[in-house]
Amino acid sequence: MYILGFESSCDETSAAVVFADGNQRRILSDVIASQVETHKLYGGVVPEIASRAHIEVISNITKQALDEAGLTVKDIDCIAVTACPGLIGALLVAVNFAKSLAYANSIPLVAVNHIHAHTAAVYTAYESLEPPLLSLAVSGGNTSFYHVKDYVTYEYIGGTRDDAAGEAFDKIGRVIGLPYPSGAAMDKLAHTGDKNAIKFPSPAIVGDTLDLSFSGLKTAALNHINSLKQKSDDISAHYPNIAASYTAAVVEGIAKKADLALKKTGLKSFVLCGGVAANSHLRAALTDVCKSNGATLYMAPVSLCGDNGAMVAMQGYYEFLAGKRAPLSLNASATQFIQ
Repeated sequence: MYILGFESSCDETSAAVVFADGNQRRILSDVIASQVETHKLYGGVVPEIASRAHIEVISNITKQALDEAGLTVKDIDCIAVTACPGLIGALLVAVNFAKSLAYANSIPLVAVNHIHAHTAAVYTAYESLEPPLLSLAVSGGNTSFYHVKDYVTYEYIGGTRDDAAGEAFDKIGRVIGLPYPSGAAMDKLAHTGDKNAIKFPSPAIVGDTLDLSFSGLKTAALNHINSLKQKSDDISAHYPNIAASYTAAVVEGIAKKADLALKKTGLKSFVLCGGVAANSHLRAALTDVCKSNGATLYMAPVSLCGDNGAMVAMQGYYEFLAGKRAPLSLNASATQFIQ
């Protein structure tokens, strides 16, 4: 069947078409309109600007996605849309557009959880991958462990208690002058420094828990940078070591909890997904963790780590098979999933 997926939870507007039939899962198109250059001016996403930008492009990218797939809307068997979590104004754009398109063409509509969709992105890269599995979604807004019992049953088993890993990278990256978003630049800079140069606190919460906290780590890094600035007007020579040490703290904290999660659940399939899943240091660390636990690591392709419509369409396929249907009264939610 052909699924048309929509994503607008933050600052990417995306429409994609996926073909799915059992373990045959193919992305036919995945059109993304990025707002990075717009929000770069402000050092972060401005919700109202993001919402307006989604409105401006969603019709055109839908047409483009259908054209690239060689289909018309009449060929679509199901429409899937991210309904939560995310920026409420941004979410509402795709939700209302998808509802209108589904109603006008008598196409079934399904609501998708954005975080669950990140896991589904990995299904498109590995035909053999199927639940049960352990999933770690790491992005600008999430750092969460899930026991995925089947394609539509996700049990949250731990994660950050405050900030997300992606936000932690962006915050310190911005302070040391890296361009927004700072993830890729921080990753690259960290390779040039000494990860043992600075002892930053671990974000891993002490004890038999899978929880993390990045706020203390961010504060420690800011204090270190401010201390250096009090001694010198130019501290740029310290940036590689700061990036390397900070990245090591983030990655080692996550890896520690990933190791515990595998031991606690006994699962042998581990999925790494979300925007921060593109980080080369994290990918290397989790490769080692899975190897030591006799587990197989399935990583989202870098092209599918960020927000995209293909992952929404893929998760929408399984929601559809499970009998889920969204009513025309479907609303968006910034936090809670709408059943």
